Amino acid sequence: MGSFSIWHWLIVLLIVVMVFGTKKLKNIGSDLGSAVKGFKDGMKDGASGDDQQAQAGAPAGQVTNGQTADKTTIDVEAKQKS
Repeated sequence: MGSFSIWHWLIVLLIVVMVFGTKKLKNIGSDLGSAVKGFKDGMKDGASGDDQQAQAGAPAGQVTNGQTADKTTIDVEAKQKS
């Protein structure tokens, strides 16, 4: 009862191809690949941003006087109802 043999895996693969079709499996594979690539690129960008902040001496998440806020960010203050 240990692990499955190669014949078991080939039968499972054949059933999956018959159920989903090769075109659907190709689309799923390309979507998964692009998602992994985007994640890796995001991790690289995040790591380079952390390096720049460490070199500037500012703690992570803190805006210093030399940095300007993002122009798409709106700073608001919530008021309490009476």
